[in-house]
Amino acid sequence: MPGGLVALALGGFGIGLTEFLIAGLLPQVAASFTVSEAAAGRLISGYALSVAVGAIALTAATARLPRKQVLVGLVALFVVGNLLSAVAPDYRVMLLGRIVAALCHGSFFGIGSLVARSLVAPEKKSQAVAVMFAGLTVANVLGVPFGALVGERWGWRAAFWAVTAIGVLALAGIAALVPAWAGRVPPATGTGEPGPIPPRPATGTGEPDPIPPPSATETGEPDPVPPGGLRAQLRAFRSWQVWLTLAATALGYGGMFGAFTYIAYTFTEVSGFASGDVAWLLMVYGVGLVVGNLVGGRAADRDRDRALVLALLGLTLTLVLFGLLAGSATASVALVFVMGVTGFAGVPGMITRVTDFAHGAALAASANVSASNVGNALGAWLGGLAITAGLGYTSPLYVGAGIALLSTVIMVIAARKARSGQVADRVPTG
Repeated sequence: MPGGLVALALGGFGIGLTEFLIAGLLPQVAASFTVSEAAAGRLISGYALSVAVGAIALTAATARLPRKQVLVGLVALFVVGNLLSAVAPDYRVMLLGRIVAALCHGSFFGIGSLVARSLVAPEKKSQAVAVMFAGLTVANVLGVPFGALVGERWGWRAAFWAVTAIGVLALAGIAALVPAWAGRVPPATGTGEPGPIPPRPATGTGEPDPIPPPSATETGEPDPVPPGGLRAQLRAFRSWQVWLTLAATALGYGGMFGAFTYIAYTFTEVSGFASGDVAWLLMVYGVGLVVGNLVGGRAADRDRDRALVLALLGLTLTLVLFGLLAGSATASVALVFVMGVTGFAGVPGMITRVTDFAHGAALAASANVSASNVGNALGAWLGGLAITAGLGYTSPLYVGAGIALLSTVIMVIAARKARSGQVADRVPTG
């Protein structure tokens, strides 16, 4: 495993901790700043909104800069944001720190996924993305209990100091271990287009090999070479395949989070668990995320579209089965684990798919992260509507299943178009 990939995973772990640990610290933060629970909750919603905005804005603003330099800058922004939170004298500075830290989130995972895949052979690109996202999934398991434990023993500020230290380590690791050429942006030709991709050496038959540049493991050069400049990256969004993949991503996440947002109520009001059991049940779900991420990355490198369809279909069936068997405590434990596995198994493949059809455009990779956050919000909103309508605490599971089914249908359409040679379909530009 390349050292640069480990550094990226560490960065993902730190960013994930920042996102999740605040949930276990909200009571302490609210009491410290003498604000209401609703105001403290804005430290979470404000972070999520900043993720969606920052993913597009920062990626677009850094379109022509070397990817390694961008990653270093993003992690530095993350460190500054958490440092502001750690020393915040009042609620406003705390909220500012959360917003600053969140701005780097989407761009880090979008650009980082391109850098990660350039560090390995092409047949392992989804696994490389999975390794980088392993930091995020582990943070999902440890984030809330980590924040609660550190906050209880040393105060909530200590948790943010710890995350700041992790950010400094990730910053040093990326600076030292990620090669300068990783995810390289080619020089512009003067027309707004990226420079030409050089052909590979002759195959021995007198004809040049038409495959784009060799992989990092062959010559030390990354594969693929992404487009440089904002105009060239925006051109990637003319592809129907890019839009279909973004839609499948948003709805896939929406299906999972439509159910997950209210899972504590399902456990306590339907499955019969005590409120004190919710923490370890969420850890079971988090372990499922870790397993799904790694298994999904490996499966996507074998047959990506098939793996994505099966993951989404598996999530749909799991949520339906969960709704039917939620009254059984044993079944609920097993199914929340499977929900984590199937819910995250498609993440590495979705990112490599959207960047492949976008020809390596970092803006498309970051848009995929934004799409997932939009899906999270959509699923949570629809699940809440179902509960408000009096449909019960299993209704978010069925709502999630419906959203995931729609994602499955879109993914099947995208896969069929790709197999039939319609990968070059373009969105009409008028």
